Amino acid sequence: MITVRPSDLAREHGLSTQAVRNYERDGFLPPAERTPTGYRIYTEVHAVALRAYLGLVAAYGHATAGRIMNALHDDELDDALRIIDGGHGQLLRDRETLDSVRRAVKHLTAESHALADHAEDIDSRTIRELAHGLRLTPATLRNWESVGILAPVRDPATGYRRYSASDVRDAELAHLLRRGGYPLEQIATVVQQIRNAGGTAALAAALDDWQRKLTAQGLAMLDAAGLLGTYMRLIDHAAPEPVSTSSAPVSRR
Repeated sequence: MITVRPSDLAREHGLSTQAVRNYERDGFLPPAERTPTGYRIYTEVHAVALRAYLGLVAAYGHATAGRIMNALHDDELDDALRIIDGGHGQLLRDRETLDSVRRAVKHLTAESHALADHAEDIDSRTIRELAHGLRLTPATLRNWESVGILAPVRDPATGYRRYSASDVRDAELAHLLRRGGYPLEQIATVVQQIRNAGGTAALAAALDDWQRKLTAQGLAMLDAAGLLGTYMRLIDHAAPEPVSTSSAPVSRR
């Protein structure tokens, strides 16, 4: 087996030799044998393991990548595959959320922009005033608050809710999306995105950036799968061959 110097392992990825040792200590790399004087002996197996681990980091993050490598080194292949499946499932959910936000934003018509702009000229409102303006009940606004669509402040003297201009804007947008048939959970996501982005125009750019990140993550998952597959074949973690149910003898050539 060809040995590899720790410095060579580290240099390939722009790491420190201590980082490589830490990865071994944490079980992300297989245990290294030691020389009689205590020096670690790294091999090509460790080099391939390190490439696989760092590929997983790019695809799933440090914590999940570590769990996958730990499971493999504990001979828990199914656990490792479940973790990978969970990562792919999360990516799919993120894609679906992005699609739902894009569809919802398309429903924010010129009328909604005019209402949002008008909200900037409005003083803070009580829950009854806002409910009356939207032709809703106060209970509906409290429900929207419970799922994160609205976030009013409380008057320090009375403890009553006060809705600022931005709260009025969020309520107007939520009301528009609700009339479009969107469930509250999706509306909360859209309103939170608009709130964080600073408006629908900024949100459009944020959604494009989100799309690019999801695409990059999907490609990283493909790369990680190839690197992990190479490592698994190297350490002989291939799935067992199926048992033949035929009564005919099996050739042993």
